[in-house]
Amino acid sequence: MTQASSSHSSSPLHVIGGGLAGSEAAWQAAEAGIPVILHEMRGVRGTDAHKTDGLAELVCSNSFRSDDATANAVGVIHAEMRLAGSLIMACADKHQVPAGGALAVDRDGFSEAVTAALDNHPLITVVREEIQGLPPAEWGNTIIATGPLTSAALADGIRGETGEDALAFFDAIAPIVHRDSIDMSVCWYQSRYDKVGPGGTGKDYINCPLDQQQYNAFIDALIAGDAVGFKEWEGTPYFDGCLPIEVMAERGRETLRHGPMKPMGLTNAHNPTVKPYAIVQLRQDNALGTLYNMVGFQTKLRYGAQAEIFRMIPGLENAEFARLGGLHRNTYINSPILLDPSLRLKSRPSLRFAGQITGCEGYVESASIGLLAGRFAAQEMRGREPTLPPATTALGALLNHITGGHLVSDDEPGKRSFQPMNINFGLFPELEPGSIVKPEGVKRFRGKDKTIMKRQLLAARALADCRNWLENSK
Repeated sequence: MTQASSSHSSSPLHVIGGGLAGSEAAWQAAEAGIPVILHEMRGVRGTDAHKTDGLAELVCSNSFRSDDATANAVGVIHAEMRLAGSLIMACADKHQVPAGGALAVDRDGFSEAVTAALDNHPLITVVREEIQGLPPAEWGNTIIATGPLTSAALADGIRGETGEDALAFFDAIAPIVHRDSIDMSVCWYQSRYDKVGPGGTGKDYINCPLDQQQYNAFIDALIAGDAVGFKEWEGTPYFDGCLPIEVMAERGRETLRHGPMKPMGLTNAHNPTVKPYAIVQLRQDNALGTLYNMVGFQTKLRYGAQAEIFRMIPGLENAEFARLGGLHRNTYINSPILLDPSLRLKSRPSLRFAGQITGCEGYVESASIGLLAGRFAAQEMRGREPTLPPATTALGALLNHITGGHLVSDDEPGKRSFQPMNINFGLFPELEPGSIVKPEGVKRFRGKDKTIMKRQLLAARALADCRNWLENSK
């Protein structure tokens, strides 16, 4: 976007939070000609994770992950954000450090560049103060982008507006697997006791069978796995129904077999006469049916250990994970229930939410939702309806996940049925039938080769549709 004339509304847009999402939201709105007041409490009050008072400080890794826009969903969202004039991506590119195919940055140089750009923008005023509670109604259009370390006072205000069950403070995340990487010659569809349930068919789960030897080997691997410890400020938020599977395994070898891996009520469709000793169930996770989560498999295992151990499960030997498991502090709202498609709070439409508090994971994902929130607010303040990105784009796919792409389960109701997610191709709508065609002269075309082509086609479609969206939403 280019900076618009001063004839537009002089009422400012307030943005609360100067992290990646808030910084990007402020930039996008200001570039559209909207005056912005950016409120950031660091400089007045610190957090347990941040070290400086710089805007867009990176508190964990300095990597923005893959920059491959031809076959990687993260690279695609990088490219889309660049097309949309992203400040975060411009500063990341300017302060890039060697990292192979990934985009990594000099964290101090990056934060200093973002801070300088916002401080020097003629339409942005940065105010160092803590906002205690929801902003007053007279502020009008406001974006809340306070991230996983939202202050207690503001969190209380959000809870008061949205309800006790609308705000989560810890993720209890089970891994999510791409459906097309599951071996269905080993697994089968069936609900326990063939229960149909509301909206069900009796075949609502994918089941992976283990015999006794496979089960014992799996338990041994869990117990020996390299678990991640909590940071001091996180505490240890284990609670009923969300124990990490490795903790359950340590409590007794048979614990998992009488918990999330119980074999009762299920019959192996490929070998009906042999009763599995244990079963891992996967449940459809998104409306598109492209992602399945491992039921009851929240874990604190390190990512490398998770992938290795979970691929010991029959049928998941070649599993591709859209997300691995975790259990950590992460303040986020139940966005599919609370927000409309343009990120407005349904009960108070003058408020928008952006970034990690909406239920996305990762630096670029947080910044991308800030980018959308800033653009939507600017369009609205200029008297136009927000123009939503197509679902076929990375921006649109992530937005759809946040505002309604998940499924609510009967056995995990409420906020726990919606979990934060990184961008991945499992969030994109499927290609048109017949799109994947075997290249001429290739005898064998399956497995990895077919997957690579699918990703390339999804990426190309996303970028083409993003360009059209940006052109039509000026």
